[in-house]
Amino acid sequence: MTAARRIAITGGYGFLGWHTACRLRALHQVEPVRLGRDDFADPARLVEALRGVDAVIHIAGVNRADSDEAVEQGNVDLATTLAAAMREVGTPFDVVFANSIQAQLDNPYGRGKAEAARIVQEAATELGGHFADLLLPNLFGEHGRPGYNSFVATFAHEVAAGRVPTVTGDREIELLHAQDAAAALIEALGSDVSEVVPAEAIGIGEVLRFFLETHELYATRGEVPDISTPMRRNLFNTYRAAAFPDMWPISPQVHGDNRGDLYETVRAHGGTGMAFMSTTLPGQKRGEHYHLHKVERFIVVKGEAEIELRRLLHDDVVTFRLSGDKPSFVDMPALWVHNIRNVGDTELVTMFWADQLLDMDNPDQFPETIAQEATA
Repeated sequence: MTAARRIAITGGYGFLGWHTACRLRALHQVEPVRLGRDDFADPARLVEALRGVDAVIHIAGVNRADSDEAVEQGNVDLATTLAAAMREVGTPFDVVFANSIQAQLDNPYGRGKAEAARIVQEAATELGGHFADLLLPNLFGEHGRPGYNSFVATFAHEVAAGRVPTVTGDREIELLHAQDAAAALIEALGSDVSEVVPAEAIGIGEVLRFFLETHELYATRGEVPDISTPMRRNLFNTYRAAAFPDMWPISPQVHGDNRGDLYETVRAHGGTGMAFMSTTLPGQKRGEHYHLHKVERFIVVKGEAEIELRRLLHDDVVTFRLSGDKPSFVDMPALWVHNIRNVGDTELVTMFWADQLLDMDNPDQFPETIAQEATA
């Protein structure tokens, strides 16, 4: 059982490490030991961090450096340091290695990853543990670093900033969302496998066109694009992370006459969804949870509200003040804890919209408070 395990994640503060830690918390109630550069720079500190750990998800790696040799040797050095620390602790470890499909190729990065797998597998086997070698394709997802993690992150940030990147050498790329990669890594714990994690092929130009379509609909009018497939939803959440919080809140056009006011709150261009209303008494709060994938919008219809959001495993809180006197809405990014509180003297009326019908067996809703002490 994953929930009973003590799991360490190397590269735990990086892109895939953060996604994996978030998924362990959400679905398995596990708070992993997140290991970063400082831990690997101090062998004694790394050994101490691994004491009491029985499983390691090895994500730390080097994919950019001043030279090809530094890329290759950097991955070997990380594996060597980890293997030495495991041997120093001397207890069995089940290890899952977040390898790359490039390990099958004869290039500096591929050779370094292949040798890293061999080094860590040897240590895990020697100590009586299991070793799973998962070869991952190109990853994308929320909070990837532009110009570093993937072209998807670069495109998302450029388009969210109002710029139009150019595509040279358009071709299809195998892409895997970081949450799907994290799911595969967690599932492999305790097994002895070596396999390529399947991905979905999509054209580079198609990704850019989706972001440009999304920007036109979403950033200017708050309209939700067609997110009827997992790939489109995951690309949309990637764009939303790049655009947050600068584009919020949005105030729709209000049409008024002698009967009162009318304005649109949600216009969705595909898929299913649901809308619902709530009333909240002065001083009371709703929310205090986060989602892995769900797209959710809060619209203040009447009263005064404060919306707080905190990125999971981070400390900083983003706050929005909304009023029914000026109808506005804010979307909740995936993997951000959020709440809404009535800060006025009268009843707060809020409309909520989500992109999926509520499934009580799989609600994609995980309780956590904004004020909870973060670990990053």
